[in-house]
Amino acid sequence: MEHTIVKKYTNGEVTIIWKPDICIHSRICWSAATGLTEVFNPRERPWIKPENATTEQIVEQIKKCPSGALSYIMNQDLG
Repeated sequence: MEHTIVKKYTNGEVTIIWKPDICIHSRICWSAATGLTEVFNPRERPWIKPENATTEQIVEQIKKCPSGALSYIMNQDLG
């Protein structure tokens, strides 16, 4: 049986979903040039801190993830 790790981080409005097994470590989310360094910092634990940016900033950054390891769901859609 395959075990897939899924981590979730929320700011109350949006939940960031990270699947480390498919992450290709492109650095787009956390590099100074392309990333949202206030939220994504692999040198810290937890490495994702959604409370440090607006929901709009987080969603725009996640859309740049080339592997699909980062995704999101709006908490209002959780029902």
